[in-house]
Amino acid sequence: MSAGFAAALKEAQAKISAHMDKRLPETDGLCQAMAYALRGGKMLRGFLVLESARLHDVPEAAALEAALAIECIHAYSLVHDDLPCMDDDDLRRGQPTLHRKWDEATAVLAGDSLQTLAFELLAQPDVGPHAVTLIRTLAEAAGKDGMVSGQMLDIAAESAVAPLTLTEISTLQARKTGCLIEWSACAGARLAGADATALRQYAQALGLAFQIADDILDIEGDAATVGKAVRKDAEAGKATFVSLLGLDQARLRAGELADAACAALAPYGAASDTLKDAARFVISRDS
Repeated sequence: MSAGFAAALKEAQAKISAHMDKRLPETDGLCQAMAYALRGGKMLRGFLVLESARLHDVPEAAALEAALAIECIHAYSLVHDDLPCMDDDDLRRGQPTLHRKWDEATAVLAGDSLQTLAFELLAQPDVGPHAVTLIRTLAEAAGKDGMVSGQMLDIAAESAVAPLTLTEISTLQARKTGCLIEWSACAGARLAGADATALRQYAQALGLAFQIADDILDIEGDAATVGKAVRKDAEAGKATFVSLLGLDQARLRAGELADAACAALAPYGAASDTLKDAARFVISRDS
């Protein structure tokens, strides 16, 4: 991780966390559970929102609403994904999953509340004249044609007669993981009413590289470092990029995608160097 990227990510984490404290005061058990779900992550998606907003001179007040919104959607998805009826996980971000620390009902309700809070944030006056576009595109990225669709495909794959093909896995992950990453990277352009084509191309390559790196971590990572259970996919016999490509080819493909992500940012020149560092980070991270 480059020093510049590390500093930018840390600054983004601090700003988003401070905005969370403002928008989500822990006044009761539900809000405490919601805040617990938001803490401890890399906040990479929120970072992408802030960086893309910086490229387009978007006021920070607007960018922070969008950055916290995407972190709310991501956190809700993890809370629900960890439930016994889904992946049944005990560990998330190095801490007990929310349903283990509280209970299943609280986890469901906290996830529901995080999801709705995201759209409340995007409807704030500070977001500006393009708020409806942000709300619509986030609903698309998170819903039946996006993340939730990808989760459904993932569940269906567990009982499929034949393992998924590489094309099918790419489609699944483009929805389950890629859609929210794409929304995050494009948010700055959308907040400014600008063309998001270059950022969309960047994000599509970044999202796939991110998932391949996740598959590699599931094989090689240590649960204490990764912050969640590892080797679950292999034990369940699920097809992944690693199982189909092998470790060496998976690493090579992740590197190619990171290069493609960087190349897509050419229209922004040196101003996009931090986003380029983010692409290199996602394929070299250990958690």
